[in-house]
Amino acid sequence: MKAVITVVGKDAVGILAKVSGKCSEYNVNVLEVSQTVLREMFCMIMVCDISKIEGDFIRFCEAMDQLGREMGMQIHTMHEDIFESMHHI
Repeated sequence: MKAVITVVGKDAVGILAKVSGKCSEYNVNVLEVSQTVLREMFCMIMVCDISKIEGDFIRFCEAMDQLGREMGMQIHTMHEDIFESMHHI
């Protein structure tokens, strides 16, 4: 099972470290990362393996959302099934 995590906000030092650190706390493995900075806007998409997640996926999503608020960014976590359904024509 996989999840897609998006991170958007003002660029700052340590964003990738904080987000991947939170993933590590929940035993979520980061498989792929794409990031870019447009002027001062940081944008990142991560694909993560959640098959060995510790705890509930909803709690992980809430923890990521809370981390985003603490960082002044938006972090959205979506299960791959939902992501695929949204982008299937």
